[in-house]
Amino acid sequence: MALINYAPPTTPYLEIVFQDNDLLVLNKPSGLLSVPGKALEHRDSLQLRVQRVFPTATVVHRLDMATSGLMVMALNKPAHRHISKQFELRKTHKTYQAIVYGKVNENSGEVNLPLICDWPNRPKQMVDHERGKKALTRWSVIERLKNKTRVELKPITGRSHQLRVHMLSLEHPIIGDRLYAHPDALAMANRLNLHAKTLKFRHPVTEHELHFESKVPF
Repeated sequence: MALINYAPPTTPYLEIVFQDNDLLVLNKPSGLLSVPGKALEHRDSLQLRVQRVFPTATVVHRLDMATSGLMVMALNKPAHRHISKQFELRKTHKTYQAIVYGKVNENSGEVNLPLICDWPNRPKQMVDHERGKKALTRWSVIERLKNKTRVELKPITGRSHQLRVHMLSLEHPIIGDRLYAHPDALAMANRLNLHAKTLKFRHPVTEHELHFESKVPF
């Protein structure tokens, strides 16, 4: 699926939440790629914007283009290795907030469904019990609204589109999701209602635990 009319937001151009000599924590807006796309018109991305100011910055993890919220970037190779290892070993802690379609009856639960790329329909992902990679999401209800529910999502694994596909599997797609939502859920918001709200990890030099929170924009 190609990016059609890619027009990422430019205000604010770059929102830095935290910076020191080793890392940056940024707030990525919805509609901006984490890293440059292959085509020239898809070059604008959080990575490119950051590297204009911090040329040594490297991407440690990504958010989907439509998802907003917290991302960390490393400013040197040792920091990159250290933080990457924390993601790999699941030592980082992330929570997301989303608004999903319909009324979620239970107060909390988990989705444990393996995921794989839906190759003919890429970049879509799908549940595949034979070949999929393990994917686990914990969720809890924050508030029930009219025909929609605000939820907190905790991805234990970090698969592509994991939260979006797992919510879809519960028959509660995230509203405003152009890839997975049915027409009614898509029409309820002008953007994907998914935001990376909190991020916790250890500083690569001091080993102190860092905890960041970003205001939910929907």
